[in-house]
Amino acid sequence: MALRFASLGSGSKGNGTLVASGDHCLLVDCGFTIKETERRMARLGLSPADLSAILVTHEHSDHLSGVAPLARKYKLPVYLTPGTLRARDIGKLPTVHLIEGHRPFAVADIQVTPVAVPHDAREAAQFVFRHCGASLGLLTDLGTVTPHVEEQFGGCDALVLEANHDPRMLAQGPYPPSLKRRVGGAYGHLSNQQAAGFLQRVGCEGLQHLVVAHISEKNNTVELAREALASAAEQVASCIFACQQQGFGWLDIEKKS
Repeated sequence: MALRFASLGSGSKGNGTLVASGDHCLLVDCGFTIKETERRMARLGLSPADLSAILVTHEHSDHLSGVAPLARKYKLPVYLTPGTLRARDIGKLPTVHLIEGHRPFAVADIQVTPVAVPHDAREAAQFVFRHCGASLGLLTDLGTVTPHVEEQFGGCDALVLEANHDPRMLAQGPYPPSLKRRVGGAYGHLSNQQAAGFLQRVGCEGLQHLVVAHISEKNNTVELAREALASAAEQVASCIFACQQQGFGWLDIEKKS
């Protein structure tokens, strides 16, 4: 099996995604305590001791808060952009690898391409992973889909894609006006309709898995996201909706023939 991936949880209360090849496993973001991370990884048959590295997309606490404690306890290297490292004082890390938003790198036998995205963070990056002819795109936490994003994420074999909010629910919801503008703005989060438009433009006929992620618990519902993405989902072999508490279990990406 070329690549497989799973989630510890997806949403504003904490995020973490596992990406594994045959012998190596990466954790992308960690917004949970050490104890909670250990519990959620055990549910997926792993321990943090099995990790090769932690990758960080940006400095918001639902993605970063657990990174440094976990890295220190298990002596894990951390990969992140200089802007993310400088955005918050997270203390000493065992090993730091600074990455650039357009320069691919390798962690063990997994090739990683960082992709700069518009988000209200210092130097946010999302990732495309490749191993043995299979590719996985992880695309959440961005307010606008740029041509560069479409170019980098088009053609992936599997995709984790944000559908954060329904615009009407956001407008009528409990957030203060400033937060509503932030979430719905060009540097906030993708709406259901933006996610659907992205899939329509890049095409999803070749996707083995589409995971709809980072669904707001206050400004969206799975039903609304499913309705907006129905046309795209019909073209994908497997379409699932990630949740905050359970994330999603292991999904295997088959190597292209």
